[in-house]
Amino acid sequence: MPVSIKKSRFLTSSAEVSKCPPANRPEYAFIGRSNVGKSSLINMLTNQKSLAKTSGKPGKTRLINHFLIDESWYLVDLPGYGYAQVPKSEREKWDKSIRDYITGRVNLCALFILIDIRHDALQADLDFMTWVGGIQVPFVILFTKADKLKPDESENAVGKYLLRLHEYFDPLPEYFISSAMDFRGREEILTFIDRVNREF
Repeated sequence: MPVSIKKSRFLTSSAEVSKCPPANRPEYAFIGRSNVGKSSLINMLTNQKSLAKTSGKPGKTRLINHFLIDESWYLVDLPGYGYAQVPKSEREKWDKSIRDYITGRVNLCALFILIDIRHDALQADLDFMTWVGGIQVPFVILFTKADKLKPDESENAVGKYLLRLHEYFDPLPEYFISSAMDFRGREEILTFIDRVNREF
C-alpha cells in the first residue's frame, strides 16, 4: 500500500538550533542552493499547495522551519546555501545556523540535499556533501525539476552527476529523481522516510 501523508502543519521557525522543537521525533531536513525548488518539493510531498512558502527570489527561506507530519515526525525546511541576494554578514549567519543545526540536531535521521537535475555538478554542492559525509550525517540526494527534461536526458544528467560523485564517495549516496510538477519521486521518498521512521 502506497505511503502517504494524512496531516501536516507548520510548527515553528527558529533562528538557531537551540530554539528548535524538542528532539523527540524523527526528523528529515531539506536543503539546497537557492531556487532549487525546495519549497515546491515540500508542498508536493505533503500534497499541500502552500505549506512551505515558494518564491522566485533567491534566499526566501531564512529560518529553520519545522513542520509536524502526521503527529509523528518532523519535516524541516532549511535556508538555502550558496548564492542569495542578501548581505555577506547575513549569509554568514545563515551558514553558521545551518552548520549548528546539522551537527547538533540529535534526531536528524537524514538530510535531503536538493540538486537541480539540469545543472552539472557544482563545486559548492560537492564541498557541502563532502563536509556532511565527513561528519557522518546520513544524507540523500534529491534531483529536482525532472519534468524540465525528457526521460533520456534526465537519465544522462543523473549518470553524469553520479560519475562526478564517484570521485568523492564510494559507495555512492542514495538518491531520488523528483518533480514537484508531476509528483515524480513522491512515493519513493515517502517510502524511504517511512522505513527510517520504523527504525528510529
